Amino acid sequence: MTTEFGVTLQSGADPAAFARLAEDAGFDYLACGEHLVFHGPTTNAFISLAYAAGVTSRIKLVSAVTLLPLYQPAVAAKLAASLDVTSGGRFTLGVGIGGEYPREFEAAGVPVESRGARTDEALEIVHRLLTSADVSVDGRFTSFSGVTLAPRPTRRTPFWIAGRRPPALRRAARWGDAWLPYLRTPAQVADGRAAIEAYARADGRPEWGGRTALFAFTTVDKDGDRARAMAAERVGRTYRQDFSSFAEKYLIAGTPQECVARLREYLAVGVDVVIFRIACPRREADAMLTLLAEEVIPELR
Repeated sequence: MTTEFGVTLQSGADPAAFARLAEDAGFDYLACGEHLVFHGPTTNAFISLAYAAGVTSRIKLVSAVTLLPLYQPAVAAKLAASLDVTSGGRFTLGVGIGGEYPREFEAAGVPVESRGARTDEALEIVHRLLTSADVSVDGRFTSFSGVTLAPRPTRRTPFWIAGRRPPALRRAARWGDAWLPYLRTPAQVADGRAAIEAYARADGRPEWGGRTALFAFTTVDKDGDRARAMAAERVGRTYRQDFSSFAEKYLIAGTPQECVARLREYLAVGVDVVIFRIACPRREADAMLTLLAEEVIPELR
């Protein structure tokens, strides 16, 4: 399968203008993450991607990621179905459990320690609501009877499952059309992929067959040292920790040629989708997107 490339909406950017720029530059996916509340300003993936859908026609849309335990499952299913219909069948639901910022769970009235179990139950419910009529649920967290969503998606909505720990890998084996790892080395991605395959076999399937979609914090610049320093600073600001010792290990940062070399290591272990999270000030994001499109991606397709 041909390697595909996406880019996340840049924080602070006009979603319409950035979406058009990404589509015109030839990216396959436009991604958007979300938090209810976080260290800084954040958006909602469904709303921002719906806005982007209205000004684009080709680029595929993926929530990377929807924090599913913060949603009542029927509401999440309705939003996913509506966005898929609105975009003409271009939407993929990326799912994560969150937890790195417990205050947003408190604000939503959801115990943070229940997020894994809630996500497992919600994936089952969302899948059934998107594909079946007269759905009834008597679950641990959700109960209802005889619910049919209309309109339903134009095709089966793909699920991309994010995470690095065994429960997330088991979730990816069961539900994932793709696994969405982040802040992983190539060797760790290979190990995660092998674990997903093992979980799939344990469930009685001969193979998993899903894709591996790397979520890659990326800074590319003609000056490689400047790119590496910027990447460490920007990602460290996002997670409120010093990333200087982790940048070389987990981030894609450097000159275009250096980024190509590092990404080839990921492609060699089975990554077949790369979602770039451009780590730079807003004023440099458009130029960096263009540099990725013109000098990095053509070397990898």
